[in-house]
Amino acid sequence: MAGVTDLFDRQVRDLRVSVTDRCNFRCTYCMPKEIFGPGHEFLPRDELLTFDEIASVVRAFVARGVNKVRITGGEPLLRKGIVDLVGMLSRVDGVEDLTLTTNASLLARKAEALAAAGLNRVTVSLDAMDDPTFKKMNDVEFPVGTVLDAIEVAAAAGLGPIKVNAVIQRGVNEHSVVDMANHFKGTGHIVRFIEYMDVGNTNGWRLDDVVPADEMIDQINAVHPLEAIPPNYPGEVANRFRYSDGDGEVGIIASVTKPFCGSCTRARVSAEGSMYTCLFASEGTSLRDAMRSGVDVGEVISEVWAKRDDRYSEVRSDATPRLSVPVEMSYIGG
Repeated sequence: MAGVTDLFDRQVRDLRVSVTDRCNFRCTYCMPKEIFGPGHEFLPRDELLTFDEIASVVRAFVARGVNKVRITGGEPLLRKGIVDLVGMLSRVDGVEDLTLTTNASLLARKAEALAAAGLNRVTVSLDAMDDPTFKKMNDVEFPVGTVLDAIEVAAAAGLGPIKVNAVIQRGVNEHSVVDMANHFKGTGHIVRFIEYMDVGNTNGWRLDDVVPADEMIDQINAVHPLEAIPPNYPGEVANRFRYSDGDGEVGIIASVTKPFCGSCTRARVSAEGSMYTCLFASEGTSLRDAMRSGVDVGEVISEVWAKRDDRYSEVRSDATPRLSVPVEMSYIGG
C-alpha cells in the first residue's frame, strides 16, 4: 500500500506507541506530584490496548508507510510482559527501527532480554548530572548514578548508541547543559537537549521558562567547539552538531524557538488506543473502539492522517490563548 500523506503533504513515517500511562517518577514538567498524587486514577487495565491489538495497530501503520516504531509511556518498562511485546513488534515485517524511551529505573535488569527480543535502541531520560537537581526534577529521590549505570548496561547489551534526553528549564537545570556535554563527550552516547515545551496542562509552562536552543549551543560551543551536521533522515526532530575534534555529537530539539512542524512525520497512539496526530493535540481518535467493533483500523488511520493539518508549534504564541486543552505528555509518550 502506498504511504498516506496529510493536507500539507507530510507522510506518516514514525509511530510512537504508549503502553502505559503509569510512571514511577513524578517529573515536575510531566507528571507533577500535585496532580498525579496517591489518589490519581490511572487507566483501568482492561482499557489498555492488548499486545495483540498493539501489534495490529503497528501492522496497519507500517502498511501506510511507517518504518520507525518507538515504545513509550508513562514508563514503558512498568508494563507487565513488555519484553514479549518487543518480540511481537520486532517480527512485524517493515519495522526497520524499534526503539523504546525509558527513565532507566528498570533498564539494567531488562536490557539483555529487550535486546534479545529484538529491540534496536533505547533513549534514556536524564535531566541533570548532579543528584540535588535530578532528584528535585524527578521528585522521587532517584539518583543519577543508577541511570548512568543502566546506560552502560544497555550499551553492553547492544542497545546503543544510547540517546540521552534532557529537558532544560530556566532556573532549574540550565547549568546541566555543559555538565552533560562534558560527561557524555567521547562515550559514543548522544545527548539531546530539549527546549521545555507546553505539553499538557499541568506543568505551569511559561515562555520565560524556555532556554532557547541557540543559548544551549552557545554554552557548549564556548567549551567544546561544535559544527552543524545534516539530519540522519528526513523529518528528524533534533538539530545535530558534532564536536570539532570528532569526539561525538549532541542534538537540540527546538520545538519552541525553531518549530519543525513542516517536516513532522509522527503519529502517536495512547495506551488505551487513541490516535493523535500532534504532541499538542487535545482530541484523539479511538483505534481500540474501531478494532473491538470490527472496523478496519487501517482505514481509520488513513482517514485521520489524510485530514491532518496540525502545526501547533509554528503558530504558538505566548500572547495567544490555546484553542483547547492539550493531552498530557505522560498520556501519549512525548
